[in-house]
Amino acid sequence: MAKSVQDIINLIRENDIKMVDFKMVDINGQFRHVTIPADHFSEETVKDGIGFDASNYGYAVVEKSDMVFIPDPDTAVMDPFCEIPTLSMTGNAMIIDTPENRPLAQYPRNIVLAAEQYMKDSGIADTMLILPEFEFHLFDQVGWSVQANNISMNLDVEQSYWNSETEGRGVVVAKQKNYHIAKPFDPTYECRSEMCLLMEQAGIPIKYHHPEVGASGQFEIEPQLGQMSKMADASMMIKYIIRNTALKHGKTATLMPKPVYGEAGNGMHVHMLLLKDGEPVFSDDNGYSHLSETAHYFMGGLLKHIASLCAITNPSTNSFKRLVPGFEAPVTVGYATSNRSAVIRIPAYAKTPHLRRFELRNPDATCNPYFCYAALLMAGLDGVKNKIDPHANGWGPYDVNLYNLPEEEKAKLKGLPTSLEAALDALEADNDYLTAGGVFPKELIANFIKTKREECRQIANIPHPAEFERYYNM
Repeated sequence: MAKSVQDIINLIRENDIKMVDFKMVDINGQFRHVTIPADHFSEETVKDGIGFDASNYGYAVVEKSDMVFIPDPDTAVMDPFCEIPTLSMTGNAMIIDTPENRPLAQYPRNIVLAAEQYMKDSGIADTMLILPEFEFHLFDQVGWSVQANNISMNLDVEQSYWNSETEGRGVVVAKQKNYHIAKPFDPTYECRSEMCLLMEQAGIPIKYHHPEVGASGQFEIEPQLGQMSKMADASMMIKYIIRNTALKHGKTATLMPKPVYGEAGNGMHVHMLLLKDGEPVFSDDNGYSHLSETAHYFMGGLLKHIASLCAITNPSTNSFKRLVPGFEAPVTVGYATSNRSAVIRIPAYAKTPHLRRFELRNPDATCNPYFCYAALLMAGLDGVKNKIDPHANGWGPYDVNLYNLPEEEKAKLKGLPTSLEAALDALEADNDYLTAGGVFPKELIANFIKTKREECRQIANIPHPAEFERYYNM
């Protein structure tokens, strides 16, 4: 049931809340916030909004950059990390017009809502359900330096294999052997359980949490399937809770795709399915892996546009250090059942019609979740509208381990981009499916590409410690 402004005022009084925190989202998918005393929250707050400068959030705003943030009462939750009782809300950014405001088209939350409306208008479906898997690391300490005389990074995890001589109790995990490992080798169990309980309190149902493969403190938390726009909000809150709970327990958390050399990286696999009038669109008992023709066309759209999607789903230079063979990360453009080497995997355990789905395995949590989920929906709908058959296009199904194919067979396969620059090139050449229906503004895509190219340029100019190892004495 949606909350009204009066519901929020009652909540403030009943819980003796002192502050109301408004969380906005910048172009990179990071929270920014503005806080007001709770006594000042009123009907006018939701009607008139909170003013902010959108240009400081990374948006290339054509209109005047002064915008208003309109809080959404339905997103109100207690912030468990504030000593002063604080109610947290997110919402939408609006352009100040007369006589009324209109949505800022570049604002991430508005884009995901526009994508959902585009889906409904298409008649293909009225609901997209998604399930992102959040992989992350918990370190005991981390530090880095990018100075003229010191370019370095160091981190430590007490139970990691590299501490086998010094840990002192023998409670260490062998390299790449952390998957589902139990106590005493899992010292952050209570920390992760607290994360999940806080997520549940924030209205985010959780499926489970567990240790992941990487021995140097890698874990996963998986929510339950949820409506796309609500899951975009939930994704922001999940990352917020992971980081702040880790600090509370004396740890530091990162969702960075490849923080540890030689071990598995952190992905954010996205499961997805469509419903229409409450009925599954992707289910067909007679289809490959029990998926319908529409589901295959949707996969076809994702696979056709996968190179350009990577610029949005994997928008960091570090992302492509994860997308390499040997660590259960996808490297091949294709689909298959229960096969982690293809970019689209159909889980064999999803047997009931309402749960039949597939997952896209390349995304990671450096993405802006609103842009990511909206882009996946737009690519899939493009596949359905244009009947892009993944099998007819030679993208599978690949029911073999693609990592173990002979080299001459591997050479025939199409791979994902191997760098952020290559993904940005693809996005520059292939973005009409995103701008369909005005969902992604062209100026946003152009500004996003420009910003990310500058990131690539800056990072490429920094000498790397491995270059000293290789070239210092050449």
